Amino acid sequence: MKFTYKKEERLKSRKLIQQLFTEGMSVSVYPLQLVFLKKTHNSTTNLQIGVSVSKKKVSKAVQRNRIKRVLRELFRRHKPYFTEGLSEQYVGMFLYVDKELETSADLEIKMKELAEKFIDRIKGFSV
Repeated sequence: MKFTYKKEERLKSRKLIQQLFTEGMSVSVYPLQLVFLKKTHNSTTNLQIGVSVSKKKVSKAVQRNRIKRVLRELFRRHKPYFTEGLSEQYVGMFLYVDKELETSADLEIKMKELAEKFIDRIKGFSV
């Protein structure tokens, strides 16, 4: 598997994002939260992901952009944990819910935990 985050893997559709937040389920490992929804889309991948950081929590755009960049990189490196065993298509959105940026090492551990929770939650509903 390639460790990439291509354009087709990014969640850009406003309709899908709106539907994701109204109908989706979530798993969280503080300070990360993943809202996801089983939804077919026009991508060749099984998982389309977006990243969001609240303007209320992190007021400076420079800090928000840095957090989003770090989260995209962590997802890129840990994508196999999220996509292993996915047979259906899903859309998801990473939310960062803390006011301060944690260290990359801490976030990496949290990202792995979040992936495990995501896969467990999916397997729990598909059985």
